[in-house]
Amino acid sequence: MRLFPRSDTANCRQSSVFYLTIYFFCLLSCQFIFNCRQSVQIASPILPDLDDANLTLADRVFAQIQDAIVKGQLKAGVKMSEAELTARYGVSRGPLREALRRLEARKLLTRIPHVGVRVVELTIDDVLQMYQVREVLEGMAARLAAEHVTDDEVHGLKHLLQQHQQQTELQMGKGYYQEEGDFDFHYRIVKASRNDVLMQMLCGELYHRVRLYRYQFSVTEGRPQKAFAEHSRIVEAIEARDSEMAELLMRRHISSARKNIEANYHKGNTL
Repeated sequence: MRLFPRSDTANCRQSSVFYLTIYFFCLLSCQFIFNCRQSVQIASPILPDLDDANLTLADRVFAQIQDAIVKGQLKAGVKMSEAELTARYGVSRGPLREALRRLEARKLLTRIPHVGVRVVELTIDDVLQMYQVREVLEGMAARLAAEHVTDDEVHGLKHLLQQHQQQTELQMGKGYYQEEGDFDFHYRIVKASRNDVLMQMLCGELYHRVRLYRYQFSVTEGRPQKAFAEHSRIVEAIEARDSEMAELLMRRHISSARKNIEANYHKGNTL
């Protein structure tokens, strides 16, 4: 004997299939959103605070070597000797190798078969092409930031520039160094754009390579103060919510940096 009429049984089955379909669709949607957020977090280039007592030895040596690469203390193309690095940074080979693997993942080091690990070495064409891409994408980021930025974020940008202005190197015109992540003007702008795709593209692998050349070519005469002034005008445009002007100023800023690199290269300064 049937507990339900045939038509009711069919309806129950159809309902079950419908709700199962909805359930699995929701699961897949949640997983997709989670993966997108994770990818942005992975790309986020926050530098560990060296004063943090919870940092591992690998974290510390990773941050120290990355800083040395960005500042040019470890020159492009130089071979990374484990023996020299363990002595220099006072760590064993285990933490050092972990740090080197992480720097390889950021494309700051490259491993050559039968040769070893070297600091990444780019051609002038590689660098200029990166800056051409930055000009377009960071211009877009500045435009979107002007449209979406909050008053607190504008205040944060102004405060960041005040901190930068206190740098002895900048005041003396010898360089304009920015730590990574939230201490970096460009990173803050991309973050304020509220665009996850731009965040992935500009704050992943490209970000770490660009930092290398941003600092090393900021030491050219007159460039530090000029770059700082350009940053200030970009913030003014963003605060005014003038998206067109923000994009224009950012594109000019990066174009100016690219021309500075190209001019110095032709003067005989190597990358």
